Amino acid sequence: MVFVESDRSGGELHVPTPVKIVIAGGFGTGKTTLVNSVSEIPALHTEEVLTEASVGVDDVVGLENKETTTVALDFGRITINTEVVLYLFGTPGQNRFWFMWDELAHGAIGAVVLVDTRRLDSSFPSIDFFERRGIPFIVGVNCFDDAHGYAAEEVRSALDLGPGVPIVLCDARDRESSKSVLVSLIQHTMDRLDAMA
Repeated sequence: MVFVESDRSGGELHVPTPVKIVIAGGFGTGKTTLVNSVSEIPALHTEEVLTEASVGVDDVVGLENKETTTVALDFGRITINTEVVLYLFGTPGQNRFWFMWDELAHGAIGAVVLVDTRRLDSSFPSIDFFERRGIPFIVGVNCFDDAHGYAAEEVRSALDLGPGVPIVLCDARDRESSKSVLVSLIQHTMDRLDAMA
């Protein structure tokens, strides 16, 4: 769907259809990095420095080098063509900011749940969130350099995911790899719509 309006000269002005995608996951899984790697604009971040105040509140085990954290959202944009623009909304990962997730997910066509195999337990709340709301999602396994490599089916079993949830191995730092994750989500969402038609 393309919105058509009149510009000041009386000609038609085509406004592309906005498509909203949520990038979610646990604390420190690489959501901000993924949005950064694919956004065509300088991504908007609400990053704050981790301080002593977060000790005992945020679980930083395995993330000792993490210095900042998202406290509201990350935002990026990708223009597909003159008719479609993707808007990426990255969620904060800590439990104390989960009150924002409903707003961030409202109107989204789907979500990427980014996981870190070193901390798989942090992924369950994100998966539950989208399953309970019936929002299509895929799992993106962010392959960190110091993480043990697992096959997609091993991750599926560990996360207790059904066969209908795509799992994509990726490197959130790499633009092409991150684009592949988004393409997989869009294909998954389209397949679900076709099945419901």
